[in-house]
Amino acid sequence: MTRIPLRPLARILEARQNGENPDAIERENRRLRHEEMRDRMRLRAEGRLLVLAMMFLCAYGVVGARMGMLSASEPEEPRAQTSGASIIASRADIVDRHGRVLATNMSTHSLYAHPQQMIDPLRAAEELARIFPEMEAEALARRFTDPKRKFLWVKQKLSPEQMQAVHDIGEPGLLFGPREMRLYPNGAIASHVLGGARFGRQGVASAEVVGTAGIEKYLDEELRDPAREGAPLALSIDLSVQAATEEVLDAGMKMLNARGAASVLMDVHTGEVIAIASLPDFDPNDRPRPPVEGQPDDSPLFNRAVQGLYELGSTFKILTVAQALQMGLVHPETMIDTSPPYEVLGFKVGEFNGKNYGTISVTDVIAQSSNRGTAKIVMMIGRGRQQEFYRNLGMFEPPQLEIVEAKGAKPLVPSRWTDLSAVTISYGHGISVSPLHLAAAYAMIGNGGHIVEPTLLKRDRPRVGDKLLRDDVAEASLRMLRKVVIGEKGTATFAEVPGYRVGGKTGTAEKPKKTGGYHKDKVIATFAALFPTDAPRYALVVMLDEPVETTGSKPRRTAGWTAVPVAAEMIARIAPLLGLPPEYDKGQVKTLTTASD
Repeated sequence: MTRIPLRPLARILEARQNGENPDAIERENRRLRHEEMRDRMRLRAEGRLLVLAMMFLCAYGVVGARMGMLSASEPEEPRAQTSGASIIASRADIVDRHGRVLATNMSTHSLYAHPQQMIDPLRAAEELARIFPEMEAEALARRFTDPKRKFLWVKQKLSPEQMQAVHDIGEPGLLFGPREMRLYPNGAIASHVLGGARFGRQGVASAEVVGTAGIEKYLDEELRDPAREGAPLALSIDLSVQAATEEVLDAGMKMLNARGAASVLMDVHTGEVIAIASLPDFDPNDRPRPPVEGQPDDSPLFNRAVQGLYELGSTFKILTVAQALQMGLVHPETMIDTSPPYEVLGFKVGEFNGKNYGTISVTDVIAQSSNRGTAKIVMMIGRGRQQEFYRNLGMFEPPQLEIVEAKGAKPLVPSRWTDLSAVTISYGHGISVSPLHLAAAYAMIGNGGHIVEPTLLKRDRPRVGDKLLRDDVAEASLRMLRKVVIGEKGTATFAEVPGYRVGGKTGTAEKPKKTGGYHKDKVIATFAALFPTDAPRYALVVMLDEPVETTGSKPRRTAGWTAVPVAAEMIARIAPLLGLPPEYDKGQVKTLTTASD
């Protein structure tokens, strides 16, 4: 920087010649220099202030834009995360309708290894194989001595005894990580409802637990939502009723040599599923692997009550008669000629064991389970109106139940709904639905004709759907179902449970062959019931896959000999648990005498 002198010699000489004071030159130059420095500093300060103002403007602009984005987005609860990870480790409990635990969490530990920190990997492998018999010492040794390995998981869940045994090995390369595992304290009870859970993403400090099947997977996000603040998920299931249902169903399946069994108990007013069972079942604490060969229902993972689609036979007859009553085509005492022969499009409609019921009332068509009588009634209705009725009942779509397996249970219906289709469907053939579909249809009759939507979640109040039947039609249908049980010629006389007035309908359908036609010695036996019939509260469906009763002189496979006795025993066991005390006619009460000590 060149410095300009304040007293230039030329100016001093010139000032002296002119008689001026040279000091005035210095003062003037000093003033000009100060003004120049002041202007330069002012410009620099103004520039800095401008830059600072721009920075504040940008910062406030970013904050404002972010606030605008947040205000326009949907509200979302932030998820709690473990330190240093993005793994959500918490999961809500699942309880029954009375608050009893069905699924909960338990603290445990996982075992992992740092092979490069191990002192004696061969000894560690041998000791681990002794503690965990399913592991092989040689395979562990190869993994522990692999120079490329820096980390490996050994076991995901340890019991306290196993953890102590591993700790006693004294190997610094074997380490433990905290975990929360899913625990099902009731074992296999309600296993198809709960489904099961497994570890998802894992870290050393935590692991997420995700649903594998059932309601655990269907409501996975809700169960993992921290916004629940520990509140459990309440199901409609009653643990006591569920346990009794499974016990009776298992005993009946084994006694009747059935390949499988299913049962659904539903509240007719709310659609709540109080108990639902499928056998064989499994323990969700040790969920088996899905099968890779064979039929789907060979696996205990297969849910016969929801996934299973079956021709449920004569249980459909009451639906046909109820529609005809609703349309005013018949009344309970209308006489129907069921004498042979009767053909539809060249197809002969026969009766069980070639019976001829003659001319009988509509009530007896149901009580004695006449195929020809039902076929003639449905021809009065017409195939178009029958198809619409079943569509309104939900027989064309999968049930909207809160388990992932339900979405695949879409009923099998004819591609062309002909008169012959209408006839066979009127008595439960030519259409395949799940036992859950049938339970919902019977619940509609039991509640006065309103459609119900099955649910596994506890409901505080009834949910009334569209009304398909008038009250008088529903009452007439109930009387017919009651006569099936108490009538002299009824097909379900074994279903009578003293004090509970059971009404229902049997259904025995031959199983279709893969190559076409039907098996003569393999059936699906079903009993669909409502109780108590004077004021129905529950619908019950019991289904047995290939049952055979062998106490008589020849094998018996019909529902009256198989599914009906199982359902009767089930009602006798569960009705008191449901808060239904038995009611007896006064004439049945005998004189009581007191006894002294």
